[in-house]
Amino acid sequence: MKRKFDSGHSVRGLAVGILTRVQQENAYSNLLLNQVLQTEHLTARDQALLTQIVYGSLQHRLTLEYWLTPFIKNKKVLPWVYELLLAALFQLQYLDRVPARAILDESIKVAKINGHDGIRKFVTGVLHAILRQKLPNPQEIKDPLQKMSICYSLPIWLLKQLVKENGKAKTAAILKTINQPPHQVVRINQSYLSTAAAKQQLEAAGFMCEFSRLSPTSLIIKHGVASQSKLFSAGKLVFQDESAAQVVAGMQIQPADQVLDACAAPGGKTLQIADALTSGSVTALDIHPHKIKLIEKNAQRCGFSPQVKAKCLDARQAIMEFKPATFDKILVDAPCSGIGLLRRKPEIRYRKTAAGVARLQQLQLELLASLTGLVKNNGILTYSTCTILKSENDQVITKFLNQHPDFKLLRKRTILPDEFDSDGFFMAFLEKTQD
Repeated sequence: MKRKFDSGHSVRGLAVGILTRVQQENAYSNLLLNQVLQTEHLTARDQALLTQIVYGSLQHRLTLEYWLTPFIKNKKVLPWVYELLLAALFQLQYLDRVPARAILDESIKVAKINGHDGIRKFVTGVLHAILRQKLPNPQEIKDPLQKMSICYSLPIWLLKQLVKENGKAKTAAILKTINQPPHQVVRINQSYLSTAAAKQQLEAAGFMCEFSRLSPTSLIIKHGVASQSKLFSAGKLVFQDESAAQVVAGMQIQPADQVLDACAAPGGKTLQIADALTSGSVTALDIHPHKIKLIEKNAQRCGFSPQVKAKCLDARQAIMEFKPATFDKILVDAPCSGIGLLRRKPEIRYRKTAAGVARLQQLQLELLASLTGLVKNNGILTYSTCTILKSENDQVITKFLNQHPDFKLLRKRTILPDEFDSDGFFMAFLEKTQD
């Protein structure tokens, strides 16, 4: 029987447990991290350190592996041991305020709890050797793309595509931001209170926050965990990046609109739509039953259940479920590569491939085409993604418009991660001009 990894309830142990599951189970770091933060009784300082180690070790993974390789040579090590060494290297190289002695002691304790004496000695030897010897310098790599890949920890295929689409200078600006810690951003449900009033109440409760430069309904939380606030419990705020909030803001929802959110889970945009409705309603579709329950739970927490109808259905089958021209507005927040979320989900960059991205374009076009009959005349079809790759954004819209002359492009927008220190996002608003 496979032995379960024992974190020992220490910050380093918890970090290694999360990193190992991310690699072995293809799990998402942000979801695992949230689970751990909710179940472990960590101090605010330890919560911050755990978050730093998990995200930092993933963001800089290719750099860390480049540094670690000569120290373990070709020795085969257990997955959790490998993650333990990468996490220790991250702390030694990137965290100025953590003493090296503490990093070594805690890492060796994790090795001792989970491994035999040989593993403990191996971890101890590698970490002491790292402290004694000089790490290889990635700046000395001769191939420019390879050097860039190791320095910014990004696969070469993705680097090539970003340079091709944005040019070298803009790509360099984007790369400087992708390994920064993501902001904790919340959107205020305007049905209950203004953004300014929410800021005042949060600060009175000990939080530190700033207005967003991008979204008038969003706040950036600089200190404090928003999920532990009374405003969150009361459903007056939701977690949503400020760039994502621009999608629904651009849809210009009217109070009586009938809206379809075709790919709704986890429901952030559904709630934002509901926030703008009075007599209207939003139908939220997703193909996974457990995600429908999540949408309903969030709608209930925010008091938007009367406006939200969640339904388990593949959006491509919606034309058989609803009458033609049922909706004033349809949102297709399409499945995509997620390359705009590299700060929030850093492991994405190592899982995606150029071939996989190319296949996504076909799915995105299928989704858009399948929903055209449900849009009212003069209604709006909105397409959005959380990627910054043109093959999933501009190219999709161009192909769609070529195939559907009954729609015209009103406007489109790409938000790159370096512009507002936010997630990267794309949105296009298309008007149906005739039945």
